[in-house]
Amino acid sequence: MTQEKSKYSDTELAEFKELIQRKLVEANIDYDLLKGSLSHNDDHGTDDTGRTFNMMEDGSETLSREEVAQLAARQEKFIQSLQAALVRIENKTYGVCRVTGKLIQKERLMLVPHATMSIEAKNAQQK
Repeated sequence: MTQEKSKYSDTELAEFKELIQRKLVEANIDYDLLKGSLSHNDDHGTDDTGRTFNMMEDGSETLSREEVAQLAARQEKFIQSLQAALVRIENKTYGVCRVTGKLIQKERLMLVPHATMSIEAKNAQQK
């Protein structure tokens, strides 16, 4: 009878850590771009040059800014989740489902490295 693993090895944790750190760099770049577009730091002060008042355009711009703000908030939450995953790696609790206590499949963690629940637990939650 084979015993099921209860946690990932140090080598596997190092592999996950490298993956998460890469994703964190990418996520921070994306977040900075979103923040820059919200604060108009990247328009060189020419955003309203030569523009006549147009209510439709202003409404569209407001909607677009709201969408960008939502994207920025989601990106910030993603970054926090990745940082929390790094803490779990340091604590050697990474990859353990917070519902079942079983090991989350490696394939799932490679796709969603900040996952805290196994597929089974996630599916059960959605029912």
